[in-house]
Amino acid sequence: MLSPNDKKLEKLDPFYRPSMSKQKTSAEIVSEARNALRTVGTQRPFTPREDQRKLFGPTSSRTPENRPPSSFSLHASSFESSDSRPISGARLSPLELKPKAPASPTTEEDPCLAFPKPPVDPAKIRRISSARARLFRAASQGTLLPDRTLPPTESKKTVESKETVVMGDPMVKINGIHLTESDAVGHLKSHPLQLTYDGSFSEIKEQETFKGTTSLPSHLRSGGDQGKRRSRTSSSFNSSDLSRLETRAVSKANLQEKETEIEVDEVFWNTRIVPILHELEKEENIETICAACTQLHHALEEGNMLGNKFKRRSILLKTLYKLVDIGSDVLSLKLAKIILALKVSRKNLLNVCKLIFKISRSEKNDSLIENDSILESLLEVLRSEDLQTNTEAFLYCMGAIKFISGNPGFLDEMISKDAVEILMNLIKQINENTKKCGTCLPNSGHLLVQMTATLRNLVDSPLARSKLLSISALPQLCMVMGQYVADKDVCTNIARIFSKLTSYHDCCVALANYSRCYALFLKLINKYQKKQDLVVRIVFILGNLTAKNNQAREQFCKEKGSIPALLSLFGTFHRLDLGAEKPAAGAGRAQAQDVLIKLTRVLANLAIHPAVGPALAADPLAVGLLLATLEYKSIEDCEELVINTTATINNLSYYQVKNSIIQDKKLYIAELLIKLLVSNNMDGILEAVRVFGNLSQDRDICNFIVQKNVHKFMIALLDAKHQDICFSACGVLLNLTVDKDKRVILKEGGGIKKLVDCLRHFGPTDWQLACLVCKTLWNFSENITNASSCFGDEDTNTLLVLLPSFLGPKPQSDP
Repeated sequence: MLSPNDKKLEKLDPFYRPSMSKQKTSAEIVSEARNALRTVGTQRPFTPREDQRKLFGPTSSRTPENRPPSSFSLHASSFESSDSRPISGARLSPLELKPKAPASPTTEEDPCLAFPKPPVDPAKIRRISSARARLFRAASQGTLLPDRTLPPTESKKTVESKETVVMGDPMVKINGIHLTESDAVGHLKSHPLQLTYDGSFSEIKEQETFKGTTSLPSHLRSGGDQGKRRSRTSSSFNSSDLSRLETRAVSKANLQEKETEIEVDEVFWNTRIVPILHELEKEENIETICAACTQLHHALEEGNMLGNKFKRRSILLKTLYKLVDIGSDVLSLKLAKIILALKVSRKNLLNVCKLIFKISRSEKNDSLIENDSILESLLEVLRSEDLQTNTEAFLYCMGAIKFISGNPGFLDEMISKDAVEILMNLIKQINENTKKCGTCLPNSGHLLVQMTATLRNLVDSPLARSKLLSISALPQLCMVMGQYVADKDVCTNIARIFSKLTSYHDCCVALANYSRCYALFLKLINKYQKKQDLVVRIVFILGNLTAKNNQAREQFCKEKGSIPALLSLFGTFHRLDLGAEKPAAGAGRAQAQDVLIKLTRVLANLAIHPAVGPALAADPLAVGLLLATLEYKSIEDCEELVINTTATINNLSYYQVKNSIIQDKKLYIAELLIKLLVSNNMDGILEAVRVFGNLSQDRDICNFIVQKNVHKFMIALLDAKHQDICFSACGVLLNLTVDKDKRVILKEGGGIKKLVDCLRHFGPTDWQLACLVCKTLWNFSENITNASSCFGDEDTNTLLVLLPSFLGPKPQSDP
């Protein structure tokens, strides 16, 4: 509460009392009412669309010899036929039929994986199956029976436990028995046994899975050395052997079904696939071949023949590779879709990605890519293939996706197919690999350029932005930027992403909350100080972060060297702008001005912080650069730069500190502001009036205003019918009426009448402006004895009607 003396002063004194430090100044009153410290807005840096679709645009920092080519030739001979059969990874070794315990009970390698066999003739399938079953039973009895003689009544027959397999010609010799190679392969199939055992594994009983099986021939039943067989002890059989036997027993149930599938596949291949391949080999015309390719893809999908496990895959791929030489884009896309569906790898995966990349370079092919759903195939490559072994293939795959993402018609489809999640997962992998290895992986930078350029296109979608926030993508992007700080292309693309994202409140808050981003942005500013396309975006991002977040202002300024780095950047582009005054350097001048526009915005935003603003106001370099900008730049020449600079000076002039450079040069600043007041730009006029509102707290500035007739201009602005302009002009007049000698100026140009008009027009809806008008009228009418003699009869009657209406409805008296 105010003391009695203060209450007396409040009644008698003007609102501006510079002699009493405890009382609020007019600037503080204005600040409370209308937030005198203002943030500044600006446009996002413009990114021109590239005329040609390439891996790296014309502004890339990569030299032609240090980047993968965007143009190349591709023919059928570029593909490798060796990829037509998947690599098993198994190394061929001599086979031993003696059971061996696997490394663990749950993992077992099928011995036939190391025994390749030719395709089976359908006519021999059933013969082979029968022989396979007989050989299987013989082998099981010979190798797995315990070391004791079984009664002859049991249906258990034995063969020699040590079997010799001799290969090398079409006939295979097993324990002296000559079999065909196909029969020998059948002998190596899984053993269909059902086993029972006692607790000590001393006895194993074999039960026939299928009833009615005939007994084995005598030469298979009685072969082998009994002495060798007896040398085996029951203790040599353990739980690992049992697990192996149980696994093989289960496989018996699927044996006949598997053989039936082979037979059905043969029929399906001959009746559905082969006729289509014949059509493709004719190469009659493009339309026919394209139709055949579509039929082929549907047939392969129907027959479950897609992927890399299909045994006829080699024939299929060789046929498709030959058609690449036709050179038709529409046909090549259909071929590429089938080839990718067959899960090719290594060089063939690279070549098919190059094929799609080459086609996608032409914008006219976007409709073909959309019709054939190539995007889904490309995303599947990124989702399922290994990044480290297919980096170059991923590069061209991502290049094609980048081109597609540049077409707004694809955005919804890409986002619905989880493109955002797939790309961020790859970026996370690269981050983890780089962190693990301590260095950037080869060619990963080239790949990141494509991925970040694609994300830059995707973030135009609200759904994409929502997904990025939900998976915490912004810290991952910052991590990439930090690890690849030496790669300007990667950093520029991520800066473009952040430029777009921070234009939206939720994304801006998310990035501002990642405290490590400020040091990262400072590092980039210091490293790429003269790289306009990168620093202009970094500064724009900082302007967004500090616009409405006081914590962001504080965190940035706490980073070591933050303000010096900004001022150094200011000086660099200020000199570039001065040196680019020649007409031939028009483009360079515009670029330098764009950086200065964004930079002055950051300074204006930082000045709002109570710890930063006074320090900037007392910094000779900061104030000197701002005043130099006003000196050589006119609002007609660069409107946004002049307005931002004036707004920064306005924020700094708010702080009444002893060592303020703004206060020391207040008269010089007032001279510079007159240029803005007489311009035809209302935004520039408004900023100039705001600065005068802060500076006019000083008596010297009040005298300057009267001497230069600036007060007449302020009175005229009351007729502007613009609330912000009326508010700021009224603030200057309020400060002028503190001095009794200057109160008479309100009668010049009808000042009192215009103040009353402002009160009548804006007062009912703008209480802040109404307060300023009333305070100004209060200062003007101090110590009056007659209202009519002070305001005039007409204005007095208007005030008598208006002022009670602002007090609210009269309380009704009790009856």
